[in-house]
Amino acid sequence: MQNRSGKLLAEALAVALSTFCLAILPAQAQKAAPLTLQAALDLADKQNLDLIAARRQREVATAGIQIARQRPNPSVSFATARDAPHQSLFFDQPIEIGGKRGRRMDLAKQEGALTDAQIAALGRQIRRMAREAYFNLAFAQADTERLGRVVKLAERLKEIAQERFNAGAVPELEVIQADLVLARAKADYQVAGQREKVAGSQLNTLLNVSSTTAWKLSSPLQQTPPIISLQDVLAKAYDANPAIQQLAQETKIEESRRRLLKSDRIPDLNLEFGADFNAPHDYNVGPRGQISLMLPLFSRNQGEIAQSLAAQRVLEGQTEATRRSVAGDVESGYLDVASRRTQVELYRDKLLPATKRLESMAEESYRAGKSDILTVLDAQRNAQDVESQYLQSMLDLQTAYAALEETVGAPLP
Repeated sequence: MQNRSGKLLAEALAVALSTFCLAILPAQAQKAAPLTLQAALDLADKQNLDLIAARRQREVATAGIQIARQRPNPSVSFATARDAPHQSLFFDQPIEIGGKRGRRMDLAKQEGALTDAQIAALGRQIRRMAREAYFNLAFAQADTERLGRVVKLAERLKEIAQERFNAGAVPELEVIQADLVLARAKADYQVAGQREKVAGSQLNTLLNVSSTTAWKLSSPLQQTPPIISLQDVLAKAYDANPAIQQLAQETKIEESRRRLLKSDRIPDLNLEFGADFNAPHDYNVGPRGQISLMLPLFSRNQGEIAQSLAAQRVLEGQTEATRRSVAGDVESGYLDVASRRTQVELYRDKLLPATKRLESMAEESYRAGKSDILTVLDAQRNAQDVESQYLQSMLDLQTAYAALEETVGAPLP
């Protein structure tokens, strides 16, 4: 009677779990489109909405160059008076000398280059996010596949337990235990399918494609990144790191600003020309001209130039500190990638084969009646945990590699 009650309880639990699985069962997926890692990175670079919005800042920079290119407008004045001459008409045209216009344009171009550097930094962030999203989906798909194998394994174990129970070799409790393991494996499998859908949606959002797009990833999670030397990575980082690049461009801007300040010390020339009209007894029309020049006696941008020099020294100090910090971050990221690569190799070459072998041996031993079902379940649980940790270690390796690539600021192999 007690066995009968336990069986009914197990059947009720199995039905409840199956109902839950059906409730979250995803709709029939559409045909998956092939997608390599490089194709995903290219799509993110072309279609990501944040990156598209940032690139529109280039139009602002281009307009800044156009503003700097403009020449001063002339002015015209007309006067009338009671005294002779009664009317006057004048034109005033400022003439910039000392290369001011060229200096302004150079400064605007350098500021535009800073905008490009900031956009490039955002592009590297998007690249890292796209790489992580790609392998998150690869991990989710691999985990779903793993749990599908767990379901098949649980079904086989239930069949063995049922056969042994029918033969009178084991109590009904072992059949109930196998049934519960199967129900939970099915539930885990369906939940993994939902996690896979979430990971796919996150990747689609980054790539700016339809949320229902399904992908067949061609770059497997198991494909470990190539090994590169630390010296090569550091050399790339010094040339391409976003923070170093931005400080270098800010230094160029300060140099251009100082050259403009120096050219502003040369005064502009104002040319005035026109005519006087209606001077009775003398003339009806008389030409008139004037040249004016500001004398730079007191203010010659001394303070502004000193401020610019001080700002440049600050930037030089920040650049030196940033280069040292980047070197430390690159070295730390490089060692993190190396340690995670070692972890992946340990799981792949030693732990995973060993636990799979023990799992197989435990199942055969149970089938032959040499052990109980708890031994099999323990061996299966260990194998499943190791395989899950193996997949997680590969995802951690890809994530660490993506972080290192962003720190470097240039694509790594």
